[in-house]
Amino acid sequence: MQNILAKAARLKLLILDVDGVLTDGRLFFDNQGIEYKCFHARDGHGIKLLRQTGVEVAVISGRKSNSVALRMKNLGIAHVYQGYENKITAFEELVQTLAIDPAEAAHVGDDLLDLPIMSRVGLAIAVEDANFAVKQRAHWCTTLPGGQGAVREVCDLIMQAQGTFAAVLEEYLS
Repeated sequence: MQNILAKAARLKLLILDVDGVLTDGRLFFDNQGIEYKCFHARDGHGIKLLRQTGVEVAVISGRKSNSVALRMKNLGIAHVYQGYENKITAFEELVQTLAIDPAEAAHVGDDLLDLPIMSRVGLAIAVEDANFAVKQRAHWCTTLPGGQGAVREVCDLIMQAQGTFAAVLEEYLS
């Protein structure tokens, strides 16, 4: 675990997949073909807290969804890449735009499309219910499944590793 905390302490960027990470991976469509997604409030709050500590958050998704665009806007996430089946293109653009080393980034994934980015970042994370091949290649796995608080778990880990969690917690205790 010390190795994981050391990697997390260096992070300047957290990259998230959407389906299976920020959601439970299920897709809901109504009779008109409108898509619905369910996001966990604790994940959103964790993202907001992490961003307040200076860690940037981005989303790279293989699919496009208006609900994702709306949720990310609500969370203040400016770096949203949707419809990137080849996620490396978005990843390379992102690290160049932010002028960071890939070792200063973490990626949370759940399926095979996430492996190319996971193999390039400093901290590769799989959610608890990720595909077995993704879990095998991750540096760390959450105890919670995607869409059910796994992202909050990641945000808390990063803040603890960077020594910012205590200050965040203190705001709620005073």
